[in-house]
Amino acid sequence: MRVLIIGSTGTIGSAVKKELETSHEIITAGRNNANIFVDLSITESITSMYESVGKVDAVVCTAGNTYFGPFKDLTPEKNEITILSKLKGQINLVLLGINHVNDRGSFTLTTGILMDDPIVGGTSSAMANGAIQGFVKSSAIELPRGIRINNVSPNVLKESMEKYGPLFSGFNPVPASKVALAYRKSVEGAQTGQTYTVY
Repeated sequence: MRVLIIGSTGTIGSAVKKELETSHEIITAGRNNANIFVDLSITESITSMYESVGKVDAVVCTAGNTYFGPFKDLTPEKNEITILSKLKGQINLVLLGINHVNDRGSFTLTTGILMDDPIVGGTSSAMANGAIQGFVKSSAIELPRGIRINNVSPNVLKESMEKYGPLFSGFNPVPASKVALAYRKSVEGAQTGQTYTVY
């Protein structure tokens, strides 16, 4: 398969690339150190990326900025960081990418544990995760040409505990390599409309 990975330099993205590159042709996209530049918050950038890439069999997104901070400090402007990147960015990857994905291809988006198991400071992220999950479940019944769509919802990563550990007290972190298997399941499997939770 020809697989486009957006966000391949991040912790999850790097693990997904490593998991898939032995079996598939990988094209990477992102803002840094990727084959193709893309800024998920700008629709024109997404369109340009697809025009550069051409046809693919799978689109995997592990990118998306989110705002973390106490609810009392959450403003419309801060929330917009999450909306433009993690939420609209991922959804626009699908809306603008339909004609660039081959028959029976797939989209795999990224959500996260916070939509089911909230933490202080995670409201904006949880909002985006829940919206993406709803979009995936609903769009799955309407996507054309047998195209599938799923989302992966990982727990906090072991690799991220040094940075985020204090926010996730009592959580059982998972290695990025385990999370990457869920992306392989989505890309190579037959299911659609699913949330693959990795806890």
